[in-house]
Amino acid sequence: MTFDPAYNEPEQTEVLVKSLDPAFPARLRYAHAGDAGADLVTTVDVTLKPFERALVPTGVAIALPAGYVGLVHPRSGLAAKQGVTVLNAPGTIDAGYRGEIKVPLINLDPEHTVVFHPGDRIAQLVVQRYVEARFVEADELPGSDRAERGFGSTGVRSA
Repeated sequence: MTFDPAYNEPEQTEVLVKSLDPAFPARLRYAHAGDAGADLVTTVDVTLKPFERALVPTGVAIALPAGYVGLVHPRSGLAAKQGVTVLNAPGTIDAGYRGEIKVPLINLDPEHTVVFHPGDRIAQLVVQRYVEARFVEADELPGSDRAERGFGSTGVRSA
């Protein structure tokens, strides 16, 4: 089956991308039509022993328009097959940040060391609109069905 862009053409916004490493031209790409996340790659060799973490450079900086945020998500294949994930997933890139995107990776596999080489895909960047909240002090909050019930309050099984 082929992706039909006429079915659901995604909204687009321009994001400026700057290359910070001469060996790696600024490269943010979607692997497939319809993907929400653009691939982030490493510019250096990285070795992660079991339970080890590293802040991995990507060699790119971006300028997001006001009202947008960049969210750095783990790659599902790395998580499922190798136990590697983004430590603070999703990482947040604010619209005003202009520095290099670096990804805090952790190897959660208890037995295997994982090695990445320059150009390997390590995470994905999702760009989203957001709403800036106007926080208003209140003495009382309106009621809700859930009220103050928190962690685990909905149980384990679906009804």
